[in-house]
Order: sequence, then C-alpha cells, then structure tokens
Amino acid sequence: MQPLQPLRVDWVATPPPGAYRRRQPRYLPRYLGPPSYPVPPRWGFPLLAWRWPTSVMGDATVPVSVDQVRGRGRAAANALGLAAVTSVWAAGSEIWRYVLLMLSRFGALSPTTVGLSDAMVVSSSIVAWVAAALAIVLTLLWLRRARDAAADAVGYAPSRSDLQVLIGLVVPGMNLVVPGSVAAELEHAALREPVDKRPNPSRIVRIWWALWVATALFVAFTLLWSLRSSVQALADGVLLHAFSDLLAASVAITTAVLVRRITTLLLPVDPSAVRFMRVVGVKDAPEPPLRAHRYAGSAR
Repeated sequence: MQPLQPLRVDWVATPPPGAYRRRQPRYLPRYLGPPSYPVPPRWGFPLLAWRWPTSVMGDATVPVSVDQVRGRGRAAANALGLAAVTSVWAAGSEIWRYVLLMLSRFGALSPTTVGLSDAMVVSSSIVAWVAAALAIVLTLLWLRRARDAAADAVGYAPSRSDLQVLIGLVVPGMNLVVPGSVAAELEHAALREPVDKRPNPSRIVRIWWALWVATALFVAFTLLWSLRSSVQALADGVLLHAFSDLLAASVAITTAVLVRRITTLLLPVDPSAVRFMRVVGVKDAPEPPLRAHRYAGSAR
C-alpha cells in the first residue's frame, strides 16, 4: 500500500458577500461649452479705481510725494517773484514821491503830477500787500509739504509741530528766531543728516535769516516813525518806506532761492546730471591684504 500524497490546494480568502459596498459608477456630465450667464455676474472684484491701501479710514496717512513738494515749491517761487517785483514798484513810487517833495521846495508842483504820484503809491502798496499775502500762504503750504517729505525721507519727525511753527511766525519776538530755526532744521533733514547731529545752517539760510530779522526790525521802526507828525518826519518816512520795500523784495528773492534749494535737496538725484569720473591712478594707498594660501579647488 502506497502512502497518501498531500493535495495541492491554494487557499484563497475572499470576503463574505456584503462585506464591502460596491462602488457606484461615476457619472461624468457631457461638456456643454464655456459658462454663460443670463445677466452680468456680480461676483468678483468691485469696479473701483486704484487707490492707495492706506486711504482706508483708520490706516496710516499716505506718504507725501516729492512731486507735490515740487509743484507747491514752483507755485511759491512764482508768487515770491511777483511779490519782489511789486515791492520794487512800491519802492520806486516812494522814491518818486520823495523827489517831488524835494522839488516842491523851489516851487509849486502840477496837480496832475502830484495826483499821479499819489495814485502810484497807493496802487503799488495795495498790489504789493496782496502779492505778499499770496506769497506767504503758498510758502507756508510748501513748508508743510516739505517738512512732511523730509520727515519721511530721513526717518524722524521735526522738533516742532505745524501749529508751533505757525505760532512762532505770528507772535512778535518769536518770529525773529523761529523762522531761521525751522529753515535750518528743514535743510538738515533734507540733507539726510542724522537726528543726533547739530544742524549747521548753510550760507543761503544764514543770509535769509539775517535779511528776515533786519526787515522785521526795520519795518517795526518805520511804523513807529510814522507816528510822528512833523514835516521832516513825514519826509523821512517816505525814504523809510522805500527802504522797507527794498528789504521786502530782497527777502522775497532769497526766500525763493531757499525754497528752490530745499526742493532740489528733497528730489531724487537725476542720473543725467551726475558727472561720471574715471579712476586713473591711486597714490599713497595702503597695500591690500593678500590671501595667505590658496584653497584647493579655488579659481585662479
């Protein structure tokens, strides 16, 4: 009897019926073309013009652009030029009146000449005052923009607020010191100097400051002199008014130059205006440190 041979059977484990859920066939809809809407859709970005993100209420203010400073500086310079011209006109009218006063010592003058002189003095004074007021307003507007632009460029705020500057320009006595200090600080910031460095006014700032103080003191002296009623005092007052007008014209001109200088300092450097230079030789320079050894694999 032969021994029984083992059966060659492969055992396969199959899950019982119902153990897994049968996957449902996925239904793919037929392509019907691009989407279409019966009315224009209202979703998406709003139809708004581009604006600065900081214009939202509660956010930081928009930084002052140098273009705004340049535009207001140009307007202030033009107004200051007009004020200078009208001041010279007023000074010429006063000088003509003084000449007529000298001529009246030797005889009577024509009523037409005297009336024309008076009309010139009155009209030139009114126009000069209006031009000066316009120049002051435009210069103050430029000053505010320039201070903000300088603060944004240099990274620190000015030592005086706009209200303190305005008070310093109006209060007698303070208006002799504050304007020069403000101009020196503005120039210091426009030059990108550090905050801990003492401002060193340039020559144009010092000249403008000296003319400002001299004009203010001379105008005050002229007003006090006008209180005198003698004939000689009235004649001298004509010359004092003429000299005051000339000082006012000089202040207007130097102010326009100062406005243009600070505006130029705040503007970015124009590459076309930069002079290119070429190094042709180096003398009395220390020897550069040489490499002690060459690393393996380094390029020659």
